[in-house]
Amino acid sequence: MGSPAQDFAATAPLGRDVQVIRADASGLVALAKPAGLLSHPNHRGEEDRALLRAPYALDEEAYTWTTPDGAEHRAWLLNRLDSATSGILMVATDPELARYIRGLFKTKRIQKVYAALVFGRPLTRNETWRDQLAVQKQGGQIRTASRGNIPAESLMRCVETHTRQSPPLSLIQLEPRTGRSHQLRVQCAKRRLPIVGDATYGDFKLNRAFAKQTGEKRLFLHSFRTSFDYEWQGRPVKFQAEAPLPESFTKPAR
Repeated sequence: MGSPAQDFAATAPLGRDVQVIRADASGLVALAKPAGLLSHPNHRGEEDRALLRAPYALDEEAYTWTTPDGAEHRAWLLNRLDSATSGILMVATDPELARYIRGLFKTKRIQKVYAALVFGRPLTRNETWRDQLAVQKQGGQIRTASRGNIPAESLMRCVETHTRQSPPLSLIQLEPRTGRSHQLRVQCAKRRLPIVGDATYGDFKLNRAFAKQTGEKRLFLHSFRTSFDYEWQGRPVKFQAEAPLPESFTKPAR
């Protein structure tokens, strides 16, 4: 028997192309999810399309699976990504630890940094984006508008711009300071920097042309770094995980 996180890495029925990128002694695990997979199954029969190929309890927000030796294992999901977004998802192997880390997420004490490939070029290399959004849920779907009364703030840094395409393509980093639904996608679109492949808020004509040229049809939004400090069982811990940028984010520039 190893640590709880090591046991998870050895036994968990990982979903398609899911990778364990960090596991600490406390029982925290960072996973890299590819685009197209669900953070968790919403209905029976969706396990093969989810982070883990295992039953999921919506009320506890936990996966459960049994190993061949009859041992039952559980992992509590700590955050979510839209299925179209790739990158870091966190789980905990202890329910008390899960409650504690979920509290850090809710109080915005966890730093999350995303990468996005966008059409266009930001006006400056570094910007703070502040907006008032409107979020609506209808028929099980979420739609966010760029005009409302819900404050949203993100830090943007332009990593590079490629001008061989028309319009140019820019690789940017986004650090959300608030956690509104579809926040980054709407904030990009509002500034005429639609994320490549965004089928809801993006530029549909440019998306079609890009897909035809490159063969890539995904949403180019990737959660690549998660970092925070926490204390567990009297011990201070620094946690940081990075999910490598998918090759498709830089391939169009070559």
